[in-house]
Amino acid sequence: MSESIFRYPLRHFFLSNNPPIFREWSGSTALLDWLESPNAHIFRVNVPGFSKDEIKVQVEDGNILHIKGENEKEEGVAKDTVWHVAERGERVKGNNFSRVIELPENVKVDQIKAQVENGVLTVIVPKDASSKSPKFRTINVTSKL
Repeated sequence: MSESIFRYPLRHFFLSNNPPIFREWSGSTALLDWLESPNAHIFRVNVPGFSKDEIKVQVEDGNILHIKGENEKEEGVAKDTVWHVAERGERVKGNNFSRVIELPENVKVDQIKAQVENGVLTVIVPKDASSKSPKFRTINVTSKL
């Protein structure tokens, strides 16, 4: 449902001017920090137990950053074991996450880098220093053309 409303131009009528962050579906708590330095936007996402091969970072529709982790196996658990509670982020089959972030316009999407280390995914999105034409501009209204 969120995809049908928020992934299209009308999403700006429902949201503030700040770039929105969406959590599409989540079987884990992929907590996210978004930092901004003078040269880049830095995203840090908790991805405990996920290997680099199970994490996908993609740019969609020009400025939508999609981070997802998928696993289809249980690790370190006997097949006849029954899970009653799984709150610590243990690797349970289907423990997936997905985060979708609308990036600002002043970024270089072709230079995005991602690294996973010690259960934390770091995505660095460099800023574009060149000035772009503003999204909105005021037009002077006169009485005659």
